[in-house]
Amino acid sequence: MVNLGDAMRIYPATDISKGKVVRLYQGRADRETVFSDDPVETAQRWVDAGAEYLHVVDLDGAFSGEPKNLGVVRKIAGLGVPVQMGGGMRTEEDVEAALEAGCARVIVGTRAIREPEWLEMLCAKHPGEIAASVDARGDMVAVRGWVEESGLGVGDVMRRLGAAGPAVLIYTDISRDGTLEGADVGRVGRLAKTAGVPLIAAGGISSVEDVRALLVTGIHGVIIGKALYTGGIDLREAVREGRNAGRS
Repeated sequence: MVNLGDAMRIYPATDISKGKVVRLYQGRADRETVFSDDPVETAQRWVDAGAEYLHVVDLDGAFSGEPKNLGVVRKIAGLGVPVQMGGGMRTEEDVEAALEAGCARVIVGTRAIREPEWLEMLCAKHPGEIAASVDARGDMVAVRGWVEESGLGVGDVMRRLGAAGPAVLIYTDISRDGTLEGADVGRVGRLAKTAGVPLIAAGGISSVEDVRALLVTGIHGVIIGKALYTGGIDLREAVREGRNAGRS
């Protein structure tokens, strides 16, 4: 079980597609930028820079509906830093395979949104080890690797999933993801008040100033992706900001 603590957690993102580390623009597979040929080496880079947690997404799994990169994830989990991993987790067996591979927390989204009772069962069986993902364009939640609209509002989904008992909810602003446009701090703050469990935010975070602004909302953590790869954020500085939040 991952100790949530009081400090804001900084989660450097390693997204895996066809064996490479990539970032997508607004979740679009046709707007992919490759940053590395070695996901394990990339994750080690974040560990060396002070990461206390790692966020790994199996994009091949997200689009196919079943995990495809558990072998790589197992190696990343062996680096000695807790890993939260998602992408294609649609069955209990998938979740258990990720936990067996060494993940500290497994992220479920599509099926959890469609079947909250399934999420509740997972949370009861694996307390502290399940995260639920709420990915939204505007006010509406998207599923199946962000390619399908659910027709459900983000606030309602967040309240329903939070009630099922996950360790955290992960909210991604799809329209900002990979754009470096900055986080929608106001929206994140409002959602944090309705989540019912600790909230992690992702999407658009471009600078340490964004991290500082999100600190004020009282959320549990932030996932940083493209800004780390382009140099817009120094991970050591971001982690330091997060730690300071626990002392304020």
